[in-house]
Amino acid sequence: MAAPGAPGAVVPAVTAAVPAAESAGPAADARPQHPPEGSPPGSRAREVEGFRGLAALSTVVFHVWQQYFRYDADGSHPPVDNPFLGALISLEVIDFFFVMSAYLLTLTYARAAIDGGRTRTAGTFLFRRAIRIVPLYFFAVLVVWSVRNPTLPGNWLDLVEHLTFTHVFDKQQIFYTIGPTWSLSLEVLFYVLLVTLGPLAARACRSIRTRRARVAVCAGGCLVLYAAPLVWIATAHYGFEVPHTDWPVYFGPQARFGGFAAGMGLAVLTVALGRRGRLRAWSATALRVAALAGLYVLSLLTTHPESAATTFFHPASAVLWALLLFSTVHVRRQGRWHEALRARWLTGVGLISYSLFIWHEPILLELAGAGLLPSAQSGFPLGALIVLLVAVPVAVASYWLIEYPTSLLGRLKDAKGRPRDFYPDPTR
Repeated sequence: MAAPGAPGAVVPAVTAAVPAAESAGPAADARPQHPPEGSPPGSRAREVEGFRGLAALSTVVFHVWQQYFRYDADGSHPPVDNPFLGALISLEVIDFFFVMSAYLLTLTYARAAIDGGRTRTAGTFLFRRAIRIVPLYFFAVLVVWSVRNPTLPGNWLDLVEHLTFTHVFDKQQIFYTIGPTWSLSLEVLFYVLLVTLGPLAARACRSIRTRRARVAVCAGGCLVLYAAPLVWIATAHYGFEVPHTDWPVYFGPQARFGGFAAGMGLAVLTVALGRRGRLRAWSATALRVAALAGLYVLSLLTTHPESAATTFFHPASAVLWALLLFSTVHVRRQGRWHEALRARWLTGVGLISYSLFIWHEPILLELAGAGLLPSAQSGFPLGALIVLLVAVPVAVASYWLIEYPTSLLGRLKDAKGRPRDFYPDPTR
């Protein structure tokens, strides 16, 4: 989502676009033949891929929906004047990506803290994250920025902030260039937080004798990380009456880390329960239905920008997304829900989801600027179809030309994080 008045901006709603979440969101290691990092043996790797694909498609449709909003003296007018349909389309998946990212990446640390497992070094962890996110992101930012700044010096502050992942802290630049990539700033900050707190938690838990106490300590830490953004949001909104349009206040890590905390808590829960705690089919279905219904009702209640549902939408939705994910990956038996998520076309979209996330907004804005999208609000469905027909092939090409080749850089280090010796001395 881009800010009003930004070059090629998509008119923003109260909430934001979907991030590229490592190992869960579009920035994940999206090769379907390999489980996401941190996944336990027998995990639902293909379901995760399907989730990722579904969320990526939802992101594209949501941004086209935003593009077709009209604003006048009477307020904002959606493409379809139906609040129930609007709530469905506007049911953002940003917090789902944050939850899934934190869940998958925290599993290793949770096992180390609770059951004494091993973790990767911070250098290895950050190296793998960098080769997954940075090459495509830097290439896309440079291309889009160059197109929108054809004459030098251009908006150099915008470029520098995007390349350093600091644009989320700038009220004016946060949604420039590639609007949805504000969330990558939070991803990078989360990685730093995780490689700092994860080993500390594992080390601290070594001196705790009982497993139950170790679980309690880890769960308590996640709860504190979840509560901190709640306090910040309440203080900013009710204490200082900061409007929702003060983007860094409500989009920065101090406000949005609740999604990551919910995912970390989910990782602690799954490790604590183990295989014996897997859900039965009926309880998984009931939990899934309750989570989906809660997400829809929550979206329906955000029609007023200053309502409590809008103010605390993201922390609340993060919990619901965590429940939905738990009801999918921690079950005893697979059912139709899992079969649907494993559909080949959906996991295929999951494979290219990071590229789709990166390129869809620039494509949307270029098509709109060239007059290639229907201008009337009634043309929203056709507009969404056109954007998808262009963005998906571009994402496929981007994956195979940029994402996949750069992912091979991960082979430069072995399983222990040491530089790989491609030419070992046969005499040793």
